[in-house]
Amino acid sequence: MASDSNMDREMILADFQACTGIDNIAEAITLLELNNWDLLAAINGVIPQENGILQSNFSSEATQTAPYGPHSQPEATAPIPSAPPSSASASASTTASSSSSPPSSSTPAFCPVQPSRHIVERQSRMLNFHVEYRQRSIEVVLEEASTVGDIKTILETELQVPVSKMQLKGWKSGDVSDSTVLRSLHLPKNNSLYVLTPDIAPSASTSQSSAQQGLSNQNYLLVISHREAQRDYSLNFPASKTIQEVKRNISDLTNIPVRHQQWDGWPASASDDSMTLAVSGISYPCHHLTVCRRSSPALTVDQTEECTDVHMVSDSEGDDFEDAPEFGVDESEIFGMGSSSCRKSPMMPENSENEGDALLHFTVEFSRRYGDCHPVFYIGSLEAASQEAFYGKARDRKLLAIYLHNDESVLSNVFCSQMMCADSIVSYLSQNFITWAWDVTKEANKARLLTMCTRHFGSVVAQTIRTYKTDQFPLLLIVMGKRTSNEVLNVIQGNTTVDELMMRLMGAMEIFTAQQQEDIKDEDEREARETVKREQDEAYRLSLEADRKKREAQEREEAEQVRKEQIRKEQEEEREAIRLSLEQALPPEPKEEGGEPISKLRIRTPSGEFLERRFLGSCKLQVLFDFVASKGYPSDEFKLLTTFPRRNITQLDPEWNLLEAKLFPQETLFLEAKE
Repeated sequence: MASDSNMDREMILADFQACTGIDNIAEAITLLELNNWDLLAAINGVIPQENGILQSNFSSEATQTAPYGPHSQPEATAPIPSAPPSSASASASTTASSSSSPPSSSTPAFCPVQPSRHIVERQSRMLNFHVEYRQRSIEVVLEEASTVGDIKTILETELQVPVSKMQLKGWKSGDVSDSTVLRSLHLPKNNSLYVLTPDIAPSASTSQSSAQQGLSNQNYLLVISHREAQRDYSLNFPASKTIQEVKRNISDLTNIPVRHQQWDGWPASASDDSMTLAVSGISYPCHHLTVCRRSSPALTVDQTEECTDVHMVSDSEGDDFEDAPEFGVDESEIFGMGSSSCRKSPMMPENSENEGDALLHFTVEFSRRYGDCHPVFYIGSLEAASQEAFYGKARDRKLLAIYLHNDESVLSNVFCSQMMCADSIVSYLSQNFITWAWDVTKEANKARLLTMCTRHFGSVVAQTIRTYKTDQFPLLLIVMGKRTSNEVLNVIQGNTTVDELMMRLMGAMEIFTAQQQEDIKDEDEREARETVKREQDEAYRLSLEADRKKREAQEREEAEQVRKEQIRKEQEEEREAIRLSLEQALPPEPKEEGGEPISKLRIRTPSGEFLERRFLGSCKLQVLFDFVASKGYPSDEFKLLTTFPRRNITQLDPEWNLLEAKLFPQETLFLEAKE
């Protein structure tokens, strides 16, 4: 029994040395005694489990019952993915070992021991991760010893997403923590993952606000139908106008006070009159509305007859006249009960807040007095009209016609009805001019006009307007834009005829056309130069981009070569470490004069060289395979064949001895690479 126990311990000692590479027998025995000769506990104490040398399912029972020879190599030396055993399994293994062999001391069953300097540690391999995030793809390359948190740290730099708000999905083993080591997940070389950020919504507010900002710079065309008058008004309003301002303008057109207006067509979102048209939800660029007077028992049929002033209806109480001073209507006009006819409304309010409102009122009043056949007056400031006429592309530029009206001149009605409303004049102005109008009847409006003309055309134009007397109005100023300054080509007075007006307009157009052709030629030449420059810049940019891509491709190729060379070196070092381990674990070659049967084997390598060695007849085939592998011919790459009859020895049971394999007393074998 004592000899059997000693034989078991010799087998355990040989297996322990083969697994750990510890050549010092005294050191190996000491480590085994510390763990009560439990092979698995001793190996786990020497070799860290994360190195992937042993797996927890390698039980001590299997170790003790396996028929290893005194110098055989156990299967535990093969690289197996690590799965650290729990404390419970370790204690259970220790208990089972203790029951089978008596402890030699009172030392604990498991004692952590620092790895010996003889152990050849495996180097970490590189893992590739293809990570998808929304519309982006990131490539990450890390060592197997890195953690999941290391991947997130790299992605935080690339994606600008905090690690705390990042969820890394796509693991085959389910969700993992940031501290999880990649090696413990047993990942393949190439992996695909994706990032989720449920706490970070896609940014849509920026695009919406920019779209709303772009829309606020546009104009809306409101087609407003007046039910009682059975008339449609097509009015342009900037998007910054409020609903309240639109209703006030319609009050001037329809003589319906704002509080008596009843509307159809406003969207449900337009719930507040202080909202601008840009945010009210109306259709762009054109929206249709309908307005009528809200029914009231105080109104009678006689009060709604024609030629009734806006403030003459019986239900017009004191608050209906709040806006009257704004449009230059005095009390004598409002309460002109003794007058047998209607008083004319002013062409333009005296103190309008902005030029656009004043021009809108002018257009409406002009249409009411002289009909709808009239030039299209530009609704906007004089500066905006100048920009529209002078500062576009040369082919799109036009002359600016400034119509100055004065109700106190006896020529105004004749000039407007006979000249400004003539079909030929209206057509010619609409095709070739931007027509802007102003009323200088009131001194405040005239002073405001002179200020605008001085700012945009210089003091000479303002002084010219001052020289004209009231009975010389209305005036039509023809202005042409030039490179340095704007020039007034002609000033047409009210005492003219249709033919003379047309001739002077055509004369101005001839001057303008000649200047326009020169501007078009200069502009085409400039655009041609800019096009050539853009093409050159684009070609240069493409060249730089091609050089950059070529350089990046070369750098990637060099990095790939370095990586492959590193992998090759790692594989060679790993093979060399395995070969040395097998060579050290081989039993000594027996002498010929020994009493046991000896088999002489002669092995021819693929290069033509011969390997010769003596083996005991009782030696297992595994020892022969280990000998061949220690010479650089592992069994997973080469097969060992007999000459005649041809047999594949590597397919035989490695536990057979040489006698059972009929390789006694001598045999010639040859190595052949596997396909």
